[in-house]
Amino acid sequence: MTASVRAALWMVLSAVGFSTMTALIRHVSFGLHPFEIGFFRSVFGILLLLPWVLRLGAVQLKTRRLALHAWRGLASVGALLAYFFAVSLIPLAEAAALTFTAPLFATACAGLVLAERVGWRRWSAVVGGFAGALIILRPGVEAVSWPAMLVLVASAFVAAEILITKALTRTESAETIVFYMGVFVTPFALVPAIAVWATPTPAQLGWLLALAAAATAGHIGVARAFRLVDATAVLPIDFTKLIFVASFGYLFFDEVPDAWTWLGGAVIFSAALYTAHREMRRRAGAPAEAR
Repeated sequence: MTASVRAALWMVLSAVGFSTMTALIRHVSFGLHPFEIGFFRSVFGILLLLPWVLRLGAVQLKTRRLALHAWRGLASVGALLAYFFAVSLIPLAEAAALTFTAPLFATACAGLVLAERVGWRRWSAVVGGFAGALIILRPGVEAVSWPAMLVLVASAFVAAEILITKALTRTESAETIVFYMGVFVTPFALVPAIAVWATPTPAQLGWLLALAAAATAGHIGVARAFRLVDATAVLPIDFTKLIFVASFGYLFFDEVPDAWTWLGGAVIFSAALYTAHREMRRRAGAPAEAR
């Protein structure tokens, strides 16, 4: 198979993995609090990656930017807990559609907070993407649910992760970044989990392990796909995540996404895809007027 085909298959695996994770969050949340689910997702995620970490060795995991890794871990915990809590309460497809706003938050923060140059085309995409979020939420027509807003909070935390990771990649390897994320996320997630703790049954532990495995597969799929081809070449496939999540919601939870969710999700995703395309051109040294 060509690199493009392999990358496409990895992205499909990623979409299936993250969609399965979302469905399992809802399933397990009937018996455990989302904060505890988030903690076990982190614990089992570390255990699944442990053989890979041991193979790397301590030398490759040394860092001089421990504080920045800690901030990234804190942002990851915020995203994890906010998203897990929201998914336990709102339709799965609505949650999945709103997560596409994360790259838009990252672009907006890069321009407003970090003073990065963001051209009018990317700003237009950001505005268009958030208009897609309004299509889904329809404020003034329906009451905006706080769990839906919680997904946007999770996306904002993911945006912070993206920006911190961007800073870390200047000096740190991908392996180091992933390792320290696990190091910090687990204890940070333990604190809120203790407040709502209920000892999981063996069956629940099995579902939690499956959830962590699905999430890990999702992350691996994205990493492998982006290693093979430019991100913008395979990002359109990420929209299948909404299709998979909607299918799981229909099959297992009797949820039927309305037309507004599909329309808003398509608008948000198109804006995020365009933003990624412009970001790739910027990194490649495109002239300022092309941004």
